Amino acid sequence: IAYFEGDYVPLKDANVSIMTHAFMYGTAVFEGIRAYWNADEAQLYILKSTEHMERLRQNASMLLMDPLPSAEELNRIALETVRRNAPREDVYVRPSFYKSTRSIGVKLHKLDHELYVLVSPFGNYVEVENGISVMSSSWRRNADEAIPARGKIVGGYVNMAFQKSEAELNGFDEALVMTADGHASEASAANLFLVRDGVVITPPVNDDILEGVTRRAILDLAAMEGIPTEVRSIDRSEIYIADEMFLTGTGVQVAPVTEIDHRPIGDGAVGPIARRIRDHYFDAVRGKLPEYRHWLTPVAMKKKAGK
Repeated sequence: IAYFEGDYVPLKDANVSIMTHAFMYGTAVFEGIRAYWNADEAQLYILKSTEHMERLRQNASMLLMDPLPSAEELNRIALETVRRNAPREDVYVRPSFYKSTRSIGVKLHKLDHELYVLVSPFGNYVEVENGISVMSSSWRRNADEAIPARGKIVGGYVNMAFQKSEAELNGFDEALVMTADGHASEASAANLFLVRDGVVITPPVNDDILEGVTRRAILDLAAMEGIPTEVRSIDRSEIYIADEMFLTGTGVQVAPVTEIDHRPIGDGAVGPIARRIRDHYFDAVRGKLPEYRHWLTPVAMKKKAGK
């Protein structure tokens, strides 16, 4: 079941014309939101829903979409969409505002927009248990003055697709992407963290990164756990001498990196701080840690037939 243009419909019926502006030009914004199943409690928890919806509204405004529902209304729609699907597993929730006018012509103004929300089963985006390998991409991150990286703009993800395919076709799991001036920005669709001398370091928002909801959660988690953090620009060579490296995002969750450009990160194994953060994060998102319950929105699950 999807929410589509004001109604809840079977996913197979949630279709747009090939002349839809968003299909033709990528004029849409979206969010990726995870919901985690806690089998012991038979409860599904949506992670950081309000933060995602607030960012969705901000990004839609960048594309001259007005008026927009409140974050509270978007939360209500997402919750109801998940509830109607009644999943008993981890799922991915994708709300998107898109330019729905059927027309040819590149512009943002004087176009209608609509909302959809879909729900899909979702496991690991990358296998993270033993760490992943990364290569420095030849493709630069799109700059803020071109297509704002802080916005989850559908057309901008072609940039990430070039990076991800380049990495995988060269035998790596992910790509490290640089800014035009040579600073480490992020992965193809994940934020970047290093560890040096016990300090967790991540690039600032003005190094053309997505203002990640998971990134913010990890900074908060590190503070709660007494792990010092620093937000500053990172040179490529500094990554080669880092003690640890990990990626974060809705898709990758917390993914330790053990190799970059055929060089081991630290001793080539998942480091203690990355492991600690990863383990605490996975407990937090399933509702196992009371101090992080404020991250979660429980879904009132629809009972299955015969129950």
